[in-house]
Amino acid sequence: MTIGTVGVVGLGYIGLPTAAILASQGIKVVGVDVNPTTVDAINRGDVPFVEPDLAAYVSGAVQRGMLRASTTPEPADAFIVAVPTPFRGDHEPDESYIEAAARAVAPVLNGGELVILESTSPPGATRRMADTILEARPDLSLDGADGRPQIRVAHCPERVLPGRVMIELVTNDRIVGGLTPEAAEMAKDLYAVFCQGEILLTDAVTAELAKLVENSFRDVNIAFANELSLVADEVGVDVWELIRLANHHPRVNILQPGPGVGGHCIAVDPWFIVSAVPEHARLIRTAREVNDAKPGWVVDRIVAAAEESEADSVALFGLAFKPNIDDLRESPARQIAAAVADRLPWVRVMVAEPHVDELPPELANRRNVELVSTDVAARHGEVLVGLVAHGAFREYREQNGARVAAGKPVLDFTGAAAVTAA
Repeated sequence: MTIGTVGVVGLGYIGLPTAAILASQGIKVVGVDVNPTTVDAINRGDVPFVEPDLAAYVSGAVQRGMLRASTTPEPADAFIVAVPTPFRGDHEPDESYIEAAARAVAPVLNGGELVILESTSPPGATRRMADTILEARPDLSLDGADGRPQIRVAHCPERVLPGRVMIELVTNDRIVGGLTPEAAEMAKDLYAVFCQGEILLTDAVTAELAKLVENSFRDVNIAFANELSLVADEVGVDVWELIRLANHHPRVNILQPGPGVGGHCIAVDPWFIVSAVPEHARLIRTAREVNDAKPGWVVDRIVAAAEESEADSVALFGLAFKPNIDDLRESPARQIAAAVADRLPWVRVMVAEPHVDELPPELANRRNVELVSTDVAARHGEVLVGLVAHGAFREYREQNGARVAAGKPVLDFTGAAAVTAA
């Protein structure tokens, strides 16, 4: 079957780039999102978030009539579901967005379509999505039983890095897992339209777990570095120097510690494994607990420095979950800023984040928190705290760092080129 039209459900950090790159390859795409503001922006050719090169792809595809957005699904040859998969307060996965997408797509299916779940998901989610569709459409089937028209369902987890999405969508290898071999082959043909990397076929559950394992591997290794930073601090050792020296061993490659772990993947995905097999995922759980505890340790250090120096202001550099992007999802810096403001209500908390124009609600609603420029934070902060190693901070530091930081307590939790690392 030749796929000429694709519906992409969920126009966020993964769905919109996927929609745009498919449209750039001559496939007509209808993007679906529940947010009318997002839909209107895309139909104008605008991009509602920052991602290098995405704006050019979107505006070009819209102008050529290959991409448009809607709040409801329309008939298509294939559908890609790229909706959020968060976890609840008990660290149990929340599949409600997937279920809602499946119920929205079900009425426009006629049989013969391919439905791909691209959202990072716990084991079995693709099967549950298919079951939701078939519950709404008992006239369809996965195998053609009783002469009912077939739909083909597969899982293809995204594997891209924010800030490099438009590059890595094309160059990275992809894993495709089908509920049936036919579904996997059909999905492979669709991704081959734009993917230059190797496309590896497997079953759906293996594909789901592969993505979770990739991010859990990173999380466990970051947890080692973060735990090492606590140990080094306790014994009076510079953790950055310690890691630099240890990494000279030919078989050692310790990652860099930070103020915690954020983002929509590494801070979330390991919990899906823990939830699925809690009795066996002991190391994965411990790594998550180590990384989740790191922001609290950072807050304690900031509060102690502010109290010891009797500071009236604290400057926090960075709010995103990683350098050089505007993505604040699951950001440890965001948690830290809120906790510092609560612990030091009499202190002015200045946040420098060059990639956003306004603070998230939980910070904007606090009287003692304000978003300021890098220069204002550096000059007027009495305690300087590096939380994210943005390139803009490095540039500022190279020009002004030693001068503005002179005589002030400096806490750098990035070990890279934060403005405070003068």
